[in-house]
Amino acid sequence: MSVIPSKRGKSDGAEARAESARASPVEPQRFHRLATVRQLEGVSRRTLARRMKVSIKQIRWEENEFNDVPVSTLYRWQKALGVPLQELLVQPAEELSQPIKLRAQLLRLMKTAVTIRERSRQASIQRLAQMLMDQLVEIMPELQGVAPWPVVGKSRMPSDCGQAYYRQISEHLFDQQEEEVE
Repeated sequence: MSVIPSKRGKSDGAEARAESARASPVEPQRFHRLATVRQLEGVSRRTLARRMKVSIKQIRWEENEFNDVPVSTLYRWQKALGVPLQELLVQPAEELSQPIKLRAQLLRLMKTAVTIRERSRQASIQRLAQMLMDQLVEIMPELQGVAPWPVVGKSRMPSDCGQAYYRQISEHLFDQQEEEVE
């Protein structure tokens, strides 16, 4: 009988644990639903960044449902989107509540009606769109003043430009590029 310890000792337990971890991967924890609610509300990242006075990069980071954001950030989002705070948090049911779904649907409908009114050249269609808008405001007064859907390819005014417009390019950068070309 050999007195030499077997190589199967402690390492087998560690290997078994590693194998079981691979077999049943742990689902990462989702903390919030900021991106989902923003999309349902029909708000772009750029618009939200302007409302919250932060960068779009910051919005993207905060929207990642696996990032644990502070409660103060959730309050900023709640104020910017105009939704109840509990709707921003992940809930076991994974569904948004009926009032929030209905609000998002009415908001999209109002944006469509405003867009039709503004882009139509026929007075009769403009009147129908205005009647629809009035009826939607009766149902939900906070829809008053909703903007139309954005126009694709619309030119920006200098006041609409992002941060890149205001950044200055240093002369040093041009010198480096010229050296690389030569």
